Formats: sequence, C-alpha cells, structure tokens
Amino acid sequence: MYGFDWTYLVLVLPCVIFSMWASSKVNSTFKKYSTQYSARRLTGAQAAQRVLSANGVSGVRIERISGELTDHYDPTANVIRLSDSVYDNPSTAAIGVACHEAGHAVQYAQNYSPIKLRAAIVPLTNIGSKLAMPLILLGIALTALGNASFFFIYAGIACFGLSLVFQLVTLPVEFNASRRAMAAIEQAGLLTEEEQKGAKKTLSAAAMTYVAATAVALSQLVRLLIIFGRHDD
Repeated sequence: MYGFDWTYLVLVLPCVIFSMWASSKVNSTFKKYSTQYSARRLTGAQAAQRVLSANGVSGVRIERISGELTDHYDPTANVIRLSDSVYDNPSTAAIGVACHEAGHAVQYAQNYSPIKLRAAIVPLTNIGSKLAMPLILLGIALTALGNASFFFIYAGIACFGLSLVFQLVTLPVEFNASRRAMAAIEQAGLLTEEEQKGAKKTLSAAAMTYVAATAVALSQLVRLLIIFGRHDD
C-alpha cells in the first residue's frame, strides 16, 4: 500500500514538480526585479505605508524581519513584517511585495470575507494536519476489524481534506491582495507604468506558488481516495 503506486506518479509527482518550478520562478523573478529601482526611490516600507494611508487604514505597524521573502501580515499583532530584502529596498519587486502585504492589512480593515474565513479555519486546519496521518495509520493497523477500520481511515482523509479547503480559500485572498496592491501602486503613482511591470511579474510569480500548493493538496487527496477506495471494494 505504501510502495510504488501509479497514483503518485500520475497525480502527485507532476504537481510536486510544478510546485518546485513555481518556487524557483518566484525567487528568480524577485531577484531579477530587486535591482530595478523605482524612479521615486520609495522603499518597500514607505510604499506599504502609502497603501495603508490611501485606504484610510491606521494603527498598523511596519517592521523589519530577518530572512528572504519572509514577508507577511500578522493580523493578531496588526503588524506588517517585511524581510531585509524588501523593507528598505526601493526596487519594483520590493514595492510589489510590500504593497501586497499592505493589501492584506486593508482586507482585514475592510472586513473582506475570504480572509476572515481563512483566519477562522486556521485552527481546524492545524488540528486536521496533525490528526490526518495518525488516523489513517490507525485504520490500517485495525484492518483486522474489517469495515470498522475504514472509519479511522476516512476520518483521516477528511482531516487531510481540510488542508485543501484552506488552500482553496487562500487563493482568492492572495489574488485579491495583489490586485489591491497593483491598484494602489497605479493610483498613488508609486511606480511608473514601465516599473509596474516588474512589480506585477513578481506578484504573478508569487501567486503561482499558491496555485501549486492547491494542486499538490488536491492531488494528494485524490490519491488517498483512490488508494483506500479500491481497498474498500
């Protein structure tokens, strides 16, 4: 059951390769446009603040965080954390990433439903990810009990399915944050029309990583259903 299986080769492996490509693409794209500096010389942190101000959002701190592409918005602390390569970098890539994170802060401030839903299901997703494999393994260990063992197996698959739900909810959240970022960049004149291409390409590459993560979660869920569905026959 856990040896070579065609379902992994056909379903999961292509999605894993796609995920690896997406991760490599976002890194190379960010690196390329991190040296394309904006004419206005605004840093990532300054650009993020402009987005917040333009949307009437106040009280959000902007802090530096170590690492590369570790940028995120923390709703519990109401803080936008920008990595070393974004915080004080005046490049089109840095401005795009910073404005994207500011877009998340605006989403919370404006009660954007999908991001509220994502925040609400995070605890369930964390629990599900921890219980999924133990429940499946328990079901396999109890195969002597017949059909009763599949209660645990399918409960584990259901828990794993929560990760797919999370990824599906994440997609509109991330795409919307990028749209907000690009709209703010254009309306506030943070970048010229030519410079906007660098920010847009950086955000598009980042978006593909979320698409890839969703594809991997979906393929793994389908694989589990195929494997244990046929063993239930």
